[in-house]
Amino acid sequence: MFRCVHGVAVVALCAVAVAQESPPAAAPATVPTTVSPPPAAAPAQALPSPAEQLDEVIVQTTEPRYVSPTRRDRIGRIWAPVLIDGKGPYRLVLDTGANRSAITVRAAQSLGGAPLARTTLVTGFTGTAMVPTLHVNSLEVGELLIGASDLPVLTDVFGGAQGVLGIEGLANKRIYADFSHDRLEITRSHGERAPHDFVVVPLKETTGGLLIANVHVGSVRTKAIIDTGAQGTVGNLALRDALMRHPPRGAMHEEVVGVTLDVQTGDNLPAPDIDFGNIQVKGAHITFGDMYLFQHWKLTDEPTLTLGMDLLGSFDVLVIDYNRHELQIRSRQMPELPYSLRY
Repeated sequence: MFRCVHGVAVVALCAVAVAQESPPAAAPATVPTTVSPPPAAAPAQALPSPAEQLDEVIVQTTEPRYVSPTRRDRIGRIWAPVLIDGKGPYRLVLDTGANRSAITVRAAQSLGGAPLARTTLVTGFTGTAMVPTLHVNSLEVGELLIGASDLPVLTDVFGGAQGVLGIEGLANKRIYADFSHDRLEITRSHGERAPHDFVVVPLKETTGGLLIANVHVGSVRTKAIIDTGAQGTVGNLALRDALMRHPPRGAMHEEVVGVTLDVQTGDNLPAPDIDFGNIQVKGAHITFGDMYLFQHWKLTDEPTLTLGMDLLGSFDVLVIDYNRHELQIRSRQMPELPYSLRY
C-alpha cells in the first residue's frame, strides 16, 4: 500500500487542522488567487478533465439519500461522494483526523465560486502552510449537511481525490463503511448497539474532535487516534522508545508527506501485537517518527499512534459512532487479510 520513490516508501497523510484566518493576502505561487469558471463545454458538476470522472462517486437516485457508493482510493482511503453547493458529487477523502474539510485547486476551479480572498493557516501531519480559501454555502453527503464554510484550497496531494471531508458536522453521526460491498452511509446516530458479530472498541473524543482508543502495543499502553485520512499507521518516538531501546539495523526508511507537502522521515518497523481489548491485531507495521502533528497535538511525551487505513481498511465493515463514542468492527474472514486477528 506504500508507493516507493527512489527506494524510499512514501506514506500520504491528510490530517488538516485550520488554526486561524487572516485578511486577504497573496496566495502561494502554486495556488491561483482567483477561481476561474469551468470551460463552457464541461457540465458544472464535472471536473475539467472527463478522464478524471469516476462512476463510483455517482449517487444512485434509486437509493435513500444517506446511502451512496464508495471506493477506497489507490492508497486505501475512503472516498465519500460529496455535493458542494449542489454540484458534483466530488470525491473527498473521509478524514476523521481533520478538523476541517478542504478541496483541491481543480475542484475549486470547477465550482466557479467567488475569488479566493481570504487565507488561513493549515496544519498538516508534517507541517503548516498559509493557503487561500473558497467560500461555499453547503457540503452534503448522506444525512450530513455542513453549512456555509471557507474551505482551504490545497495543491493536489490526495492521491486522486478532490479534497478531504473533515469532522465538522459529524457530531451525533454514524459512519458505516462496508468495504466488501462498497457502501458508505453517513446517518444520524440513534444510539443503536453493534450487531452480535461486531467487536466494539470504546472511544474518547478530545476537545478538538479527535477520536482516541486506549490500546496496548505489546505491553505498552498507547493512545490510538482513529485517522481514516492516513494511508499508514504512524507512531511517535515515545512509543518507539517504550518498545525498544534501539531500532533494529536495516529498518526501512519512509518519507511521510502531509497536505502541506512538507516531508518527514520515519522508520517502518514490524509492530508487536496491537491489543484493543476484545480484538488483537498481529503482523502490523508502524512508521515511527517525530512527526509535526504529534507536537501540535502535544502528544510527544506519552506513547501515541495514529491508526491509518492500512490497518482500519483491512476489516470487512468499519463503523464509527460519534454518539456512542464507539468503533465497531467486523473482521474479514479472507486468506489475503494482511493481519492475523484474535478475539
